[in-house]
Amino acid sequence: MKFMKLAAVAAAIGFSACALAAGIPSQKFDKSLHDMLPASIQKSGVIRNAVDGSFPPYYIVTPDKKIEGALSDFTKALSEILGVKIEHSLVPSLPGTLMGLQSNRYDISLGPIGDFPNREGKNDFVDYVQEYVVFAVRKGNPLKINGLEDICGRRVAVMAGGSAERVIKQASAACTKEKKQAVVIQSYDTQTTSALAVRSGRADAFFSSQAPLTYFVSQNKGYLELAAVGKKNGFNDLYQGAVLPKDSALTPAVLGAFKVMFKNGTYKAIMEKYGLHNNITPKPGKNLASGAK
Repeated sequence: MKFMKLAAVAAAIGFSACALAAGIPSQKFDKSLHDMLPASIQKSGVIRNAVDGSFPPYYIVTPDKKIEGALSDFTKALSEILGVKIEHSLVPSLPGTLMGLQSNRYDISLGPIGDFPNREGKNDFVDYVQEYVVFAVRKGNPLKINGLEDICGRRVAVMAGGSAERVIKQASAACTKEKKQAVVIQSYDTQTTSALAVRSGRADAFFSSQAPLTYFVSQNKGYLELAAVGKKNGFNDLYQGAVLPKDSALTPAVLGAFKVMFKNGTYKAIMEKYGLHNNITPKPGKNLASGAK
């Protein structure tokens, strides 16, 4: 699954501040990768990419339907390497994206979207980022929340129904088993509401996906900071990437193009441009959630 997204209202708050770094250099066309593309894409010159909602700082859909964020730079680089145009189609939800891939309405969703073994039955993933689930806390971390072991008796905001909520419930059960106070779990419908609960003092911490939390904290530097960064925090290794139909002929070319970006430094430059240095993975791979390479 794609970890929970910031609401569009949060996306509108000064997103341009994330993109102050120098532009990303143009890429060299790779004929060998172009020749690996399916014949239909070589003929049309277009890869159809599905984009659902906004997932800052990876991507934000502006009111005039433009795509901003890291996805914009990745799209440009991939297009130049493969020698084809990448056209975006806006899709209301992740289930709609996955259904559209299965019905051949779209060729790919560059995402990044969460790679889980149960999703690999019908899809292939080209994983290019590693995700973590961390805490957003008040500036200075006055309650010293540096991991799940520090939240007994604390008020922790989570996204309702998400995997983070499940982990916090398990942590709360562990607290009571050890005769400590249970976690006061506050479930919210949006990332924005959850993070604002911490800023306003209604919650002690917000437990969620690191990348969007990094973005939100960057917009609230005087009030919030990240905690427990780089820890597993109750999760296994979490990979995210582009998703394609199972055994798609497009997969090898996309993986090859990401390998080019990793090798020539473009990948790192894009990730750092948007404050995603903590989500950099050493190399891209196919279906990494199940241990494939």
